[in-house]
Amino acid sequence: MPRQWLPCFIGRTKCSVPVDNKQLRSFFCDMHIHIGGTRTGRPVKITASRAMTLTKILEEASWRKGMDMIGVIDAHSPEVQEELLDLLERGDAIEQSDGGILFQQTVLILGCEVEIKEEGRGEAHFLVYLPTIKAMQAFTHWLGARCKNVHLSSQRIHATILGLQQCAQHLGGTVIPAHIFTPHKGLYGSCTDSMQEVLDPTLIYAVELGLSANTQMADQISELHSKTFLTNSDAHSLGKIGREYQEIRMAEASFAEWIKALQQKDGRGVVVNYGLTPQLGKYHQTTCQGCQTPLPEDDSPRCPVCGFKRVVRGVAARIGQLADLPKDVHPAHRPPYVEQVPLEFIPGVGPKLLQKLYDAFGTQMDILHRVAEEDLIRVAGEKIANRIVRARSGALNVQAGGAGTYGRIVDG
Repeated sequence: MPRQWLPCFIGRTKCSVPVDNKQLRSFFCDMHIHIGGTRTGRPVKITASRAMTLTKILEEASWRKGMDMIGVIDAHSPEVQEELLDLLERGDAIEQSDGGILFQQTVLILGCEVEIKEEGRGEAHFLVYLPTIKAMQAFTHWLGARCKNVHLSSQRIHATILGLQQCAQHLGGTVIPAHIFTPHKGLYGSCTDSMQEVLDPTLIYAVELGLSANTQMADQISELHSKTFLTNSDAHSLGKIGREYQEIRMAEASFAEWIKALQQKDGRGVVVNYGLTPQLGKYHQTTCQGCQTPLPEDDSPRCPVCGFKRVVRGVAARIGQLADLPKDVHPAHRPPYVEQVPLEFIPGVGPKLLQKLYDAFGTQMDILHRVAEEDLIRVAGEKIANRIVRARSGALNVQAGGAGTYGRIVDG
């Protein structure tokens, strides 16, 4: 029988079970965050805010967002590595024996995003995660021989997807396909109908759903049933950190434990995916890029409204093409997916009120998971507090996004 899910909110220290003589706990994790620039001002991710330096990201994630673990996926950039080495030398960060780097309350996992275009296929983005700075430096050397500018993020590299997997495995890391359904540079959105056509599926422990899809949609594709689903922010600004994240059960926040969780080993695993309501994503609905008119889910190359030729196929339509299972069929290991609206999307929650909430309650994780409604009312007023409570379970009404434009909340 199909599994039936209800929204589930689990505190950071709940759901503890002893496995292998280790006490497992839950950790909030956002594993896809971009660096906009280095501390000297050199660009890394061109489309990201220059305020997104490594140190600023670590401070935001630890002090304001309340993330226990983050993945910074531009750690391949040499100047970013220099900043990290300085943090380690000063003792502001500590490299852990099981992989990852501790900064304040947050563990940093080092990552890199690359683009690969194989002959006859569209481009696809992949996230490479490695356990140590030494391993990432070795990957930078490998990368430098295969791309134009190793200082920049998301560079196209002259390599096969299989070659990338082999390199990551050799360095003790893993490869995760990024935002897999996105029409621009997603594995299924742009590159292939089946992952086994282009890579070794046995080395893929997890896939990133992207902002326009959820578990209900992705589990219609049977080859994904064995994979862990990740919901990450793909943050290009400090405020976007934690707009999607997951709660992961591990013995500690480390690279080795995270890999076990992706592999669903020894009681480790994702407990809850917290993601945007898919309609808020930029590519959920098939839309004309010219006039932004939502269009029927077909392959018409031209907009019937304005005649513009750039019709962007939505994620929902693409999944419909690939689906080989009905909805509501999920593997036994699949955790709940809670459609949660981030604070910044909520009407009336501007920078001043957000700061008041942080001052009163601590981090975003506290506000979204732990603070009672009556306490929210005391700081934000009844109307906004009610919106925040409804946002926790995706109960606000949404106008769908498409063709690169985010959806929006249309009520309150």
